[in-house]
Amino acid sequence: MDDLTTDILIHNDESALQDPEDREDDAAEGSSTPGSGGNGDKAEKKRRGFRGLLKKASMQDQLLDKLFQQVIPVDDAPPGQVQDMDVPDDSMPSYSQRPGFNITTMSNNFRRFNARIGVVFKFQARVIRLLSWRRPSHTAALLAVYTLVCLDPYLLTLLPPAFLLFGVLVPGFVARHPAPVSRSSELRDGKLQAHAAADDYYFSPRGPPIAPARTVKPVKELSRDFFRNMRDLQNSMDDFSVAHDAVIDAVVPATNFSDEARSSALFVALALACLSLSIAAHLLPWRLLALAGGWAAVASGHPAVARALQQARAQHVAPQRDRAKGLLQAWVRADITLDEAPEQREVEIFELQRLSPASGEWEAWVFSPSPYDPLSQPRIAGERPAGTRFFEDVLPPRGWEWSGKKWALDLWSREWVEERIITGVEVETEGERWVYDIYSERDGATGVVDAAADGLPPPPPVVDRPGVSWEEGEEGMGRRGEWRRRRWVRMVRRKKITGTA
Repeated sequence: MDDLTTDILIHNDESALQDPEDREDDAAEGSSTPGSGGNGDKAEKKRRGFRGLLKKASMQDQLLDKLFQQVIPVDDAPPGQVQDMDVPDDSMPSYSQRPGFNITTMSNNFRRFNARIGVVFKFQARVIRLLSWRRPSHTAALLAVYTLVCLDPYLLTLLPPAFLLFGVLVPGFVARHPAPVSRSSELRDGKLQAHAAADDYYFSPRGPPIAPARTVKPVKELSRDFFRNMRDLQNSMDDFSVAHDAVIDAVVPATNFSDEARSSALFVALALACLSLSIAAHLLPWRLLALAGGWAAVASGHPAVARALQQARAQHVAPQRDRAKGLLQAWVRADITLDEAPEQREVEIFELQRLSPASGEWEAWVFSPSPYDPLSQPRIAGERPAGTRFFEDVLPPRGWEWSGKKWALDLWSREWVEERIITGVEVETEGERWVYDIYSERDGATGVVDAAADGLPPPPPVVDRPGVSWEEGEEGMGRRGEWRRRRWVRMVRRKKITGTA
């Protein structure tokens, strides 16, 4: 593809530098000997080679399309992940009917876009020329219009129809009814032309149109305007990248709380500005402010004013920049006080033990985030308690870290039972602070493990132990169910995260 493009460019450059008469002679020689092995055969060979290169290029595009389909990741989010609302959803009607990424489509759309983007760059060049005082009369006219709009904002509604009228329709009409040529243009193509009388040299809209209508056409591919648009587009992409990086470097560090003191100071300043403007915004002379700001912005583009501003910046602003930053940082450190102590909370874990039907001893079962009481949803659904077998496997919540060195047994078992309104349990107020299930004569030992279903012997005889029946509030008979639990607590604190995501 690169060789093909180089051959085409060289051929276009050679044909552009060649004289029109030489090109006509070459064409005549080529047409006079179509089958004699001369220029006609060479042209035919070039056409065949050109078609072969195009065919190879299309095969390369197909191979690249297959490669990109395998390499480009899928945009679908995982089932448990929420999709970013700022990213367009492919399932939306406005996007589902649009084609996917394709190297051929990308190339065609770029060529079409580049052939039509010239009008934007022309408008940009005219705006720059207008603001840089290339023609002072044009810039003064712009300032006059801007002054009238600032003094009477209702004239702003006049600008769109006035622009269409004097910027589009009038030039289009003048293009179809041009003024007569001047007296000095008496020769045309080596022939003498008669010129009009002295009274006829003025613009007249009478009569039929004498020139074709002016229209906007896309430039031809591989032409000089096409490559000029590519150059301007390349430079515009670089300008956007530089401006984007400058804005990110200036704004984002001050607003993303990477430096919390600095961002907090900005938050306070903006809050005060919102409060002040909500009270005194109607008292400000907005018309005069807009007028002075517009004149200052346009006047700063004048070469003499720009040189004076640059000298003043070098003499007065640049030497004081570091001092101003130092004063701002000193004010932030003095007036913005942040609570550096991280937030701390208490987390809990429940140690569950199960009464073994075979040995009659309590077996360590699991450390669970829930107490697995008789009326809990997992017990009712017949599910086993969830958790981990060892204390060391218990992790802090996400975004937190351990503050306490070790777990502590909660000696106030009555309180957490009361808070959860747990019934059907027996609370141990002394000793190891276990909370037992109450044995039911009708239902037997409650729990997910059924001894009869597992082929195990029946539970051991009842062990008489003094205790309090939390459900009934009186001394119980000591007949306990299959599960017991106790609560462990530990302190955690917010994990400090440095850097940016």
